[in-house]
Amino acid sequence: MSTTPAPQKFEFQAEIKQLLDIVIHSLYTEKEIFVRELVSNASDALEKLRHLQLTEKDIQDGDAPLEITISTDETAKTITIQDSGLGMTRAELIENLGTIAHSGSKQFLKALGEGGAKNSSLIGQFGVGFYSAFMVAKSVKVYSRSWRTAEPGHVWTSDGSGSYEVEEAADLRRGSKIVVELKDECDEFAKDWRIKEILTRYSAFVGFPVTLNAKKFETVQALWLRSKNEIKDEEYTEFYKFQANAHDAPRYRLHFSADAPLAINALVFVPQDNTEKLGFARLEPSVALYCRKVLIDAAPKNLLPEWLRFMKGVIDSEDLPLNISRETMQDKALLDKLGKVITKKFLKLLEDEAGARADTYNEFYQEFGIFLKEGAALDFTHKDQIVKLLRFESSLTEPGKTTSLADYVSRMKDGQKEIYFLIAPNRAAIESGPYLEGFKARNLEVLFCHEPVDEYVFNNVREFDGKKFLAADHADVKLDDVPQTGEALSEADAKDLAKWLQDTLGTQVAEVKTSDRLVGSPALATNADKFMTAQMRRMMKAMKKDGGPDEPVKVNLEINPRHAVIKKLAALRTTDADKAELIAEQLLDNSLITAGLMEDPSRMIARLNKLLESV
Repeated sequence: MSTTPAPQKFEFQAEIKQLLDIVIHSLYTEKEIFVRELVSNASDALEKLRHLQLTEKDIQDGDAPLEITISTDETAKTITIQDSGLGMTRAELIENLGTIAHSGSKQFLKALGEGGAKNSSLIGQFGVGFYSAFMVAKSVKVYSRSWRTAEPGHVWTSDGSGSYEVEEAADLRRGSKIVVELKDECDEFAKDWRIKEILTRYSAFVGFPVTLNAKKFETVQALWLRSKNEIKDEEYTEFYKFQANAHDAPRYRLHFSADAPLAINALVFVPQDNTEKLGFARLEPSVALYCRKVLIDAAPKNLLPEWLRFMKGVIDSEDLPLNISRETMQDKALLDKLGKVITKKFLKLLEDEAGARADTYNEFYQEFGIFLKEGAALDFTHKDQIVKLLRFESSLTEPGKTTSLADYVSRMKDGQKEIYFLIAPNRAAIESGPYLEGFKARNLEVLFCHEPVDEYVFNNVREFDGKKFLAADHADVKLDDVPQTGEALSEADAKDLAKWLQDTLGTQVAEVKTSDRLVGSPALATNADKFMTAQMRRMMKAMKKDGGPDEPVKVNLEINPRHAVIKKLAALRTTDADKAELIAEQLLDNSLITAGLMEDPSRMIARLNKLLESV
């Protein structure tokens, strides 16, 4: 008559109790993580058995399906997680579930401070991840039977206080069953809905069937681990809808795998709409980080550059040097490398799309171009790639059509050293203003920019293909002479008029001079402060409650000596000085309005009334 051996008790060493306390109370930020860890361990055990089946024929319960079964009992305050995987012998129970004691305190502390294979090996071997159960448990029982047919089953029991017992257990099937008796304050984890919520968040991509309280839990295929050739567009769309919580199809997708410099499997998408553009709150990062199909971080802030916050999807890497709790990356340099690989791949995708399907790319750019501009201005690592993807209307494109900077440069005239641009709310405002006419007369192309951020982008990017960016309304613009029609004031008369205007307008202008860029307009104003452009003044004014910059705007005024208004003003100043002074003031204000530098238009009313009286 056989007898079952008595339970054998194992005492943890004093320092091991301290380490166990760290795992339970300090290593994990959220108690719900224990469900993820135990399910992940179960999945690992099943995966190992599946590989073992390829080489071994004599396997315990060989016909048992590979699956994970979870049950909760609110009355007993328990949660049970069972798998039909590899299982463990008595010796393996002692070694694997005693990993902390087995490794020794120094080795374990070293593992906490290291990345790579050591930490990965602890995760998924019923190592430290298993001990997360004690965050919520009064006691934990592990029933396990090895795949080896000659091995009996055993049960491992501990309350986490510093010891555990192992004894033989009858009537166990292959695999492991973990029964967690919950602390009173943790009884939420005995509720069906709570566990379903945790599974959905962390374990939706487990590669084996999962049942929760006898009901099938709907897992999702980890498409990023499958070959692109075997995935249909509809599958990609459904995955995107699940991952991004979306209801439409994505604009673009990037699915790729790499072994070097890191082992990466990525599947990321561009949505249809830019919700920031629609007035919603600033987007948060939403490309989730996984390690072997287990969620590490649903919204990692330092994985991709900030300007890529509109992207959705999944990045999975086995090479991540996770800390022991799977929750924090220890090696920022490797994480940066992972982000750079993804970013460069995505920029190459956009580059290919812009070349092969320009119309579709322009639709994307209309929605998400603001993010590319942000990247061009702030992401110095990828700036050169991003700048090539920028698009603008120009004086040579049809309304609504855009050009790349590379195409602009290809059309530049011989000897042209700058890429010219003008900023205004819309195309009509630029085309009706005085700043474009000198460039049109010389057949020089000017980029049309309609977003305030454009000036900031150009100031940060500075140049493209060796050509510097220069605002066409900048005071430093120098244009070649071009034949002009109409009789102009003599050089002496123009010089006298400029001096008179300087004296009449006083401190409102820094300089008055004749212009070489005006064709059909009488005058234009350029900002005398090179470091405070019109766009910057408006931005500062909007940010300051007291009305913006304290100093009044000061400009350079350029006059067109061929224009009828300027010629009549030159004559009027000697015959009707008072009226000439009113016209000079109005000429300046008209120029300020066109330049976007007019801050108080109310002063014009009295002057215009006086001018009307003289008609």
